[in-house]
Amino acid sequence: MDVKQIPLGPLQTNAYVLINDKKEAVIFDPGGDGEKLNHWLEAEGIKPIAVILTHAHFDHIGAVDDIREKWGIEVYMHHLEKEWLGDASKNGSALFMMGEAVEVKDADHFIEEEGNLEIGSFTFVVLETPGHSPGSISLYHKESGVVFAGDVLFYGSIGRTDLPGGSYETLINSINEKLMDLPEETIVACGHGPQTTIRREMDTNPFLNGM
Repeated sequence: MDVKQIPLGPLQTNAYVLINDKKEAVIFDPGGDGEKLNHWLEAEGIKPIAVILTHAHFDHIGAVDDIREKWGIEVYMHHLEKEWLGDASKNGSALFMMGEAVEVKDADHFIEEEGNLEIGSFTFVVLETPGHSPGSISLYHKESGVVFAGDVLFYGSIGRTDLPGGSYETLINSINEKLMDLPEETIVACGHGPQTTIRREMDTNPFLNGM
């Protein structure tokens, strides 16, 4: 398995492409620049089979329609944010994009609970990690030792909690109870900035250890 980190869109949100040995791929959080991402996928000979959204803020969804229409694939997300994709006021684009609404079509599959999610040859453990947003999920891929955490946990920081539906206490509980239980060597694929590891954040993150 190979993981590619590709910053996209107005906030350079990290999209991730998880690729198997058949060059099939699952795409996480395509936040914008859909044409650029599609060209890269074609050039690399990669065949996407699904899109998974860690949450539905505008900077994580901007290229969803470009990707799924190009490749004829389906989109997965948590059910608590199922109305956000087509609503600029809920996904935040009405506020942060100064009137440039980001609106995409509804997802195809809504995740209702934690547990295994199987897509083709890929198997993920779905962890509900709210706090940054009500429907934030993290996807742990045991085979590659990576958790796709969206905007829950960052290198030396955590997701913001001042947006609608955010809660600092809920976010800290999500991180401590869900992410910190993963193996310490697990790579955290963050929604912005560099990747990190569970061990590093456990040892040094000031929001988690009172430094």
